[in-house]
Amino acid sequence: MRGISPCLLLVSCLLLPSISGTFSSMTVILSSVVFFNIHELLSSKPTIYFQCQAENKIILLDVIEKHFLYKFKGVESWQPLAELPDKKCKRCGFYELNREKSDDVFDEWDLCPDEFLAGNYVHYKEKEFNASFTCTNCAATVGYANPNQKSSSVDKNLNLALAILLGVLTSFVTSVATYGMYKYWQKWKREQNQARFLKLFDEGDGLEDELELDF
Repeated sequence: MRGISPCLLLVSCLLLPSISGTFSSMTVILSSVVFFNIHELLSSKPTIYFQCQAENKIILLDVIEKHFLYKFKGVESWQPLAELPDKKCKRCGFYELNREKSDDVFDEWDLCPDEFLAGNYVHYKEKEFNASFTCTNCAATVGYANPNQKSSSVDKNLNLALAILLGVLTSFVTSVATYGMYKYWQKWKREQNQARFLKLFDEGDGLEDELELDF
């Protein structure tokens, strides 16, 4: 620790929070889902999966029945469903494996970080499914989706900065004024002492002159 500059420590303390925020992962987790329709009628246990464009399939191993609400804790082996890039959306959807033709599509949509600003995100597709999702760090990372909220935050930060600046300036002016008054008082006191000394000196000379005249 002796070889570390205090300035380096200060810079590190300022940069580390921003770096950790920059590299924080926005992971999407499926909280619950209920399917209203199963497309593969001949299969007793359908294979349903979630997939984002150009990514691997996430097979929902536990989901095998319709009209049943499945709830998840986020610790399942197939979780999380996806990781979202900073302030960007991904094209994702729920699908059902079809062994004879192309897979059936429950729904496809753009999954975006700003959907999670209010907390959980619910996606409903009529006659197909109703699913709720959660996202870690989405609300903390995304700042562009709500202009009013961002503007309010900027205004608060600006007001705080102005208040701090005003306080510093007030303290500086008060200190300068106090110092100036103190220096003026010292000068005045010094002049008063000099005047008193000169007066005493003049009075002493006058007394000596009177004594010489008496003799």
